[in-house]
Amino acid sequence: MAYIKTHGFSHLAIAVKNIERTLSFYRQIFGSEVMYKSEGFLQIKTPGCNDIIVFEEKPELAGRSGGVMHFGFRLTAPGGINKALSIIKNAGAEITGYGEFCPGEPYIFFKDPDGYEIEVWYEKLPQ
Repeated sequence: MAYIKTHGFSHLAIAVKNIERTLSFYRQIFGSEVMYKSEGFLQIKTPGCNDIIVFEEKPELAGRSGGVMHFGFRLTAPGGINKALSIIKNAGAEITGYGEFCPGEPYIFFKDPDGYEIEVWYEKLPQ
């Protein structure tokens, strides 16, 4: 079967109300680094990763899911969930869910300033 070879999922573009508020939030939660920034446009990445999140200032579209339920960030270790919970609470984010999918696989769902739901979780990967 033929398929397109890629480096995997690379980025997500999101409409936001305020670029500066968004940058501050994602820096506080994930330590995000700016890749590119201009008037009403921002690209960030998570330290040590190849992901890119693109934010465009479009207040009329901000917060609408358009069918996207949430997007997630996988933790490097299950114990990281406690630190994540503390950071998310200190940032003032609304926590919408917290627990374990199964023993040893904790998760937190929370909302960013525009109301997009984000998941932070740990998943045991097959060896």
